[in-house]
Amino acid sequence: MNAPKSIALLPTGLHDLLPPDAAHEAAMIERLMATFAAHGYDRVKPPLIEFEDSLLAGPGVATAQQTFRLMDPVSQRMMGVRGDITLQVARIATSRLTNVARPLRLSYAGQVLRVKGSQLRPERQFAQAGVELIGSAEPAADTEMVLLAAEALNGLGVRRLSIDLTVPTLVTTLCLVSGLDAARTAALRAAADRRDADAVAAVGGAAAALVIKLMAASGPAARALPLLAALDLPGEAANAERSRLAEVVRRVAAVDPTLQLTIDPVEHRSFEYQTGVSFTLFAHGVSGELGRGGRYRAGYDDPDGDPSTGFTLYLDTVLEAAPGPALARRVFLPLGVATAAGVRLRSEGWITIAALGAVDDPAAEARRLGCGYVLLDGVPVSAEQ
Repeated sequence: MNAPKSIALLPTGLHDLLPPDAAHEAAMIERLMATFAAHGYDRVKPPLIEFEDSLLAGPGVATAQQTFRLMDPVSQRMMGVRGDITLQVARIATSRLTNVARPLRLSYAGQVLRVKGSQLRPERQFAQAGVELIGSAEPAADTEMVLLAAEALNGLGVRRLSIDLTVPTLVTTLCLVSGLDAARTAALRAAADRRDADAVAAVGGAAAALVIKLMAASGPAARALPLLAALDLPGEAANAERSRLAEVVRRVAAVDPTLQLTIDPVEHRSFEYQTGVSFTLFAHGVSGELGRGGRYRAGYDDPDGDPSTGFTLYLDTVLEAAPGPALARRVFLPLGVATAAGVRLRSEGWITIAALGAVDDPAAEARRLGCGYVLLDGVPVSAEQ
């Protein structure tokens, strides 16, 4: 027989979510989904497991290293447990909903599982909630994503939100113009992500000096955008990416000037399949990101697939950033209380805990069961009296 401690032991990165946090997380998800629905996003529910060749098709290849695999005993085909829901929604949009008018707005919530965690996010299983806007290349779509993410988090009580915007393809674009091969491009991107100017200079060749200047053009948007605008970027593509970033910042600030916006034009880490303006959400005092979003192509094996953008919120981190659950009004119902009394109290918003046997001191029993009140003569009375 297993000892109790062995039964409670879970693999690294997995944990039980206990009361009241489990109910609080579920309530937050429903509030998020209500906010998304109010903006016209229809909910979809992809499966937890898919065939490997569809789950990792197209941009999904970027998640291959984080995907658990198993053999389907029915079809004898390899399957993968999703590590991210975004690309599943893209699959739905480009297959099951291919004939639905664009732009297509979809929302989702569910659990994901990853092979290993990171230093900032050691959890391997956690809940995601987010939206995808499929079929629009307009700056207004990027703007909608940033503003909707901020509205959704503010609605949960998250304060002092910071949004860091980037263009993950910008360094790659400069590398192409400078003639760097794939290996040096990957090395340069990694060095820029680490903010290692010496490594950038060592591997960056003709692109090194400009990438170092891009690294310096980071920080609060009001300061960073003029620095970015002053750089002489080679090629039409790089200039277009810079202009798009500036346009999205301008639009977001015009709608909500209170949002704290920062710019990081070289960030590429965790944006492997993004194709344009992307962003990360942070909250003051919380380690790790609350979510990520950005532009991508929804088509599988099709570089000209639907231009799309979206964002995903990580509920484990959001739970840290949002205020804790409000104290529930719990009332203890001593043995013999009429059923109708409990029905009435629950309709008024009370949580009722019914006695399963007679007790000598109902108030003491109420306190033992975590109830702040006890029903006496049909009226909830403080159990502390």
